[in-house]
Amino acid sequence: MYKRLTTSAFIITLVVLFFSCKQQKKEENTEMQELPNIVIIYLDDLGYGDVSYQNSGSLKTPNIDKLAMAGVRFTNGYATSATCTPSRYALLTGTYPWREKNAKILPGTAPLIIDTAQVTLPKMLRTKGYHTGIVGKWHLGLGEGNVDWNMPIHPGPNEVGFDYAYILAATQDRVPTVYIENSRVVNLDPNDPIEVDYKKNFKGEPTGLENPELLDLKWHHGHNNSIVNGIPRIGFMKGGKSALWSDKNMADHFLEKAKKYVHQNKDRPFFLYYAMQQPHVPRTPNPRFKGITGLGARGDAIAEADWCVGEFIKTLENEGILENTIIVFSSDNGPVLNDGYYDEAVEKNGSHRPWGDLRGGKYSLYEAGTRVPFFVYWKGKIASKQSGALVSQIDLLSSLSTLVSSDIKTEDSKDLMDVFLGRSNIGRENLVLEATSRTAFRKGHWIMIPPYSGPAIAKQVNIEIGNQDSYQLYDLNEDLGQSTNLAESNPAILEELRQEFLEIRGNGFDDTKSLELK
Repeated sequence: MYKRLTTSAFIITLVVLFFSCKQQKKEENTEMQELPNIVIIYLDDLGYGDVSYQNSGSLKTPNIDKLAMAGVRFTNGYATSATCTPSRYALLTGTYPWREKNAKILPGTAPLIIDTAQVTLPKMLRTKGYHTGIVGKWHLGLGEGNVDWNMPIHPGPNEVGFDYAYILAATQDRVPTVYIENSRVVNLDPNDPIEVDYKKNFKGEPTGLENPELLDLKWHHGHNNSIVNGIPRIGFMKGGKSALWSDKNMADHFLEKAKKYVHQNKDRPFFLYYAMQQPHVPRTPNPRFKGITGLGARGDAIAEADWCVGEFIKTLENEGILENTIIVFSSDNGPVLNDGYYDEAVEKNGSHRPWGDLRGGKYSLYEAGTRVPFFVYWKGKIASKQSGALVSQIDLLSSLSTLVSSDIKTEDSKDLMDVFLGRSNIGRENLVLEATSRTAFRKGHWIMIPPYSGPAIAKQVNIEIGNQDSYQLYDLNEDLGQSTNLAESNPAILEELRQEFLEIRGNGFDDTKSLELK
């Protein structure tokens, strides 16, 4: 009798444990399903006025506008930097790029500048069960400085938190001109190995400088090395013919990879960093977009990017996950028309204002260098709103950490999740902005630019980069175009900003140091 009771108790215990575990598993699955997917759509050199919801010209971006007008649109949304590599570093690490001496525009052969032990956005999300992916432009270095492009390339995106990576190493105008998937060059023929050098050419290889007759796109400055697909690049490359990308199909190619990533991961929470290459040079929109805007290759590339955004959103809808996906849209820095090629971007720009009502552009400490299109969309969760709160891409790490109930934060990244969701209008108190190793400081509606030597206008790109021989102070509430320097008439405010700026920047900053655009 006792034995039968013991056996029965044992069976009952097993049954209770079984259903308890099943319920716990169900609860865990429910919790996982409730975590929103997170997508960052990041364009390259898209200006504050390049999206038509800003009403800055003739360029139309209906797909981007549709998302923006249904989400929280930030009129004071910033990249940390006026160039690509530093902004991307800050976005993924939540750390000011001037704290990392190598966070500058990198050659295609640069080593990885994110420490593999460093906190990153994808690493943080992985701790909460997210699958993480990047599709598109990387430009944060690969390997340890001596990459053999014919072997697995480590460290790279996979070592800093991405489960899946399909990237171009640097920029479309730099070699190597191949795609890399999870550390391996795609479609590489081992009998035609890749060689890359940024100092000297390989014997017998044509260049843009010496062989202009081979060019389909002429170079204006800085792009006269190896020729790939009729386009002269920065840097020298030999071999890898079967692995070379198609420039005109690049946007379509990345779009398909982004759509495939969504399809493969739709049943679990995912983070996708969709880093589009448009409208960075060389602007090579697919022929079906050629002439569609009347603004030349740059305008057509933006129209192509807008179409890609629309197609990507359709994928989220078709997979039934749009309502559970939060989308952040922005750009790595401000606009530039002539950035190295003769592509009619200047001649056909017409009345369009890529910079909107701002001063400057890419490379500049003036507003158009770092103030960029920036909005957050979440269907059914975020109401349409225009916000004047001061926010930066650097804040996404700590903010998204709060969204997914993580306690991982960084000192420079502020938790502004309520602001991003439209629940609060209280943004940052201040922000350090950077352009080619020069820094400026915004606090409230004031912005201060320290003195820097060099030309006020960078002749090659025809953009004012913000260099003057004395301090500049602007009231952005009254003077968005930064036309009147108030430094002399407001010495107390200037000194207040200067002292706070120096405290944040630390002892490494010298406001008498001479710096020029390189």
